[in-house]
Amino acid sequence: MTVPSRPIKLMAQIYRKVLPDVHHNLEKWKDKALAIPDAELRKQALASIESKTFHCEGGSIYSLLAEGHRKEIIAFIVAYQTISDYLDNLCDRSISLDPEDFRCLHQSMLHALTPGAAPEDYYRYRGVCNDGGYLQALVDTCQQTLNGLPAFPVIQPALLELAGFYCDLQVHKHVKKDQRVPRLIAFFKKNKAHLPEMSWYEFAACSGSTLGIFCIVSYAASRGSEMAQLVDRIKDSYFPWVQGLHIMMDYFVDQEEDRIEGDLNFCSYYSSDEEMIHRFKHFIEEADKAIENMPDKNFHKMINRGLLGIYLADRKVAKQRNVRVLARRLMCRSGGSALFFFVNGWLYRRIRQSI
Repeated sequence: MTVPSRPIKLMAQIYRKVLPDVHHNLEKWKDKALAIPDAELRKQALASIESKTFHCEGGSIYSLLAEGHRKEIIAFIVAYQTISDYLDNLCDRSISLDPEDFRCLHQSMLHALTPGAAPEDYYRYRGVCNDGGYLQALVDTCQQTLNGLPAFPVIQPALLELAGFYCDLQVHKHVKKDQRVPRLIAFFKKNKAHLPEMSWYEFAACSGSTLGIFCIVSYAASRGSEMAQLVDRIKDSYFPWVQGLHIMMDYFVDQEEDRIEGDLNFCSYYSSDEEMIHRFKHFIEEADKAIENMPDKNFHKMINRGLLGIYLADRKVAKQRNVRVLARRLMCRSGGSALFFFVNGWLYRRIRQSI
C-alpha cells in the first residue's frame, strides 16, 4: 500500500482503513473503563474517550505510514493517546495540585515507551487508586507493540525525549495557578539554547503534542532498516514546528472553554490578535519548511493543512465570534487543501454527532 499523497486518496483511506479500527479499539477501552471500580476514575476515563475521540482519530492517520502493520500501530496510537487524554482529564479536573502526583501519573507515559518496565502504582500520591488495571493495561498494550518492532532500540531515545517534554509540560501546567507560569518559563529557559526563536508559551505548545511519537513509531514499523538514518530527521521535522502548530490550533479553538474553566491557554499570552495570527502564519511556514526533507513529504504537508482545516471546522469556532473571524483569515492563508479538510471535518463531525 502506497502512502497517500493527494487529499482525496488520503480521506478515502482514513474513512475505509483508519477510522473503523480506531473505533474498534476505543470500544475495547470504553468497556474496560466502564469496569473501573472507583467512581471518579471511571468518570474521567469515560469522559476522556467520549470527548476526545478526535485525538485518537487524528493521531491514527499516521498508521498509513506503517504499510502492512497498520492495525498494530493503530492499537499503539489509540492506547498511547488514551493515556494522554485520561491523564489530562485527571490533572485538569483533580482537587490535587501536587506536582509529585502529576509526575507520578505521567511516569506511565514513559513506561509505555519502555518495554519491560515493571508495573507501578501511578496513583500513589492521590487518595483514589482503584482503576481495575485500566492504566496498566494501556501501558502494556503500548509496550507489546513496541516490543515487536525490530527498530525499537534505535527509536527509543527520540521517543523518550519527546515524551519527556510532554510529561514536563503536563506537570508544570497543572500545579497551583500562581506557580504555572514561573515553572513554564523555567522549563523554557532550560531548553532555550536548543530552540529556534520563540516565546516560552510557544515552546510549551510544541512540547504538548504526541504527533512526533506517532510518526516515528509508524515509520519504524515499515522502514525498520532505515530508522538509524531517519529517526533524527523525523524528530527534528516534527519538533518544534509541526507539533507547535498542532497544539496552538488546539488552544485556539478552546479559548472560551478554557476561560470558563480557569484552565491555562497559551493563546492568551499574545499581546494582540494581530500578533497571534502573525505567529500562527510563521508556524505554518516553518512547519512546511521542516518537512521538506521528510520521506513522503506530500503526506506530511497534507497533515499540516489537515490540522488547520479540521480544527477550524470545530463547532467551538462558530460559537466564538472573534475566533470565527480569525479562523477565516487563517483559512485564506492556508490554501485549497486546508479548505478541503475543513469541509470534510465539518461534515464528519456533524454526521457523527447526529448518529
